[in-house]
Amino acid sequence: MNKLIGNAVVGQSGGPTSAINATLSGVIRGAMELRGEGVIEKLYGMRNGIEGLLKEKLVDLFAVFEDESKLTTLEHTPAAALGSCRKKLPEADSGDEVYEKLIDIFKKYNIRYFFYIGGNDSMDTADKLGRYSELCGYEMRVIGVPKTIDNDLPATDHAPGFGSAAKYIATMTQEIIRDCAVYTVKAVTIIEIMGRDAGWLATASSAGRHICGAEPDLIYLPERAFDMDKFFDDVRKALDKHPNVVIAISEGIRFADGSYVGSSTQSGATDVFGHKYLGGSGKALEAAIKKEIGCKVRSVELNLCQRCASHLASKTDLEESVLVGRSAVRAAAEGASRVMMIINRLSNDPYSVEIGKVNVHDVANREQPVPDKFINEEGNGVTDECIEYLLPLIRGEASPEYKDGLPVHIII
Repeated sequence: MNKLIGNAVVGQSGGPTSAINATLSGVIRGAMELRGEGVIEKLYGMRNGIEGLLKEKLVDLFAVFEDESKLTTLEHTPAAALGSCRKKLPEADSGDEVYEKLIDIFKKYNIRYFFYIGGNDSMDTADKLGRYSELCGYEMRVIGVPKTIDNDLPATDHAPGFGSAAKYIATMTQEIIRDCAVYTVKAVTIIEIMGRDAGWLATASSAGRHICGAEPDLIYLPERAFDMDKFFDDVRKALDKHPNVVIAISEGIRFADGSYVGSSTQSGATDVFGHKYLGGSGKALEAAIKKEIGCKVRSVELNLCQRCASHLASKTDLEESVLVGRSAVRAAAEGASRVMMIINRLSNDPYSVEIGKVNVHDVANREQPVPDKFINEEGNGVTDECIEYLLPLIRGEASPEYKDGLPVHIII
């Protein structure tokens, strides 16, 4: 072990998930192990990510989780327990004073280990901070710890958080299909699912095919240009087969010219990373079907429940999230820095994985789309190979503690 003694800090950034706190638990567990080895003396949690760190909004996580049972509760608590942010740092060599302020804070609290749990944009923060610490000669190990329900991080087989969101979407889709099947009146139901540039979450709506054949009649992803005339043709063909048509779409589906299908219903506002706030594609298609086909039609937006339904979390996802967090701490203690932890799939049957790492710069601000082999030739559904990929990630039922009929959560 390349021993570096000091304190550590961990933060959460970007959109929360049902499993991001399980990753945080893994980091805490790993840091506690290194405390016993005399490597990490204190572990601070930064409230609201890098924004909170700049304001020195820190919490002593060893003190909060002195009772180990609280970590189990944390693992079943949705959203980001430390709070989140969407702050974009300037380039590491920009000379911006924000970096001097950060280094002063690291020195003040003797922070030598920095763990940032997040997605594509959070890896950008880890990359820049790691680079600046090297440029200024401050010895600190910076590790990006992945999470995203979007599953669009490159280099890793899948991202912690995706499995639980996929499980929720697959379950809700099955239940919606059952509900829609009770009437004989021709009707179309559109399920709008999160996913700006990658359609991984929408592919999860198909998982019921393996269980009881309950999957949407049509699935549309951002990876294929959306054509309204073909869409109407697809819908008519589906209505000819049976009266109750269910369609799953990614919120980010777009036309060949790059414009979003739901652009007419969107505000046009963007976040600090330049990402547009999406939503409304379902409503746009609802109006289009009503005008063109004239049948009964409605749209359902699964919205925030996709990422916070911890009562329906995947046991596999939670266990892997803890493992990734724990492995990040061990990797840092062994000398790794400016890397992101990844999950490598070794086998589908039996399902097994190993944890690795890649240069965080190769991941920051980059996205991994759904591969062609997972999308059918018509571009309106997914293949069996896609479902084989999905199923291991949603297996296993989590067992949160309940009190008076409600799950118990922890507030830091």
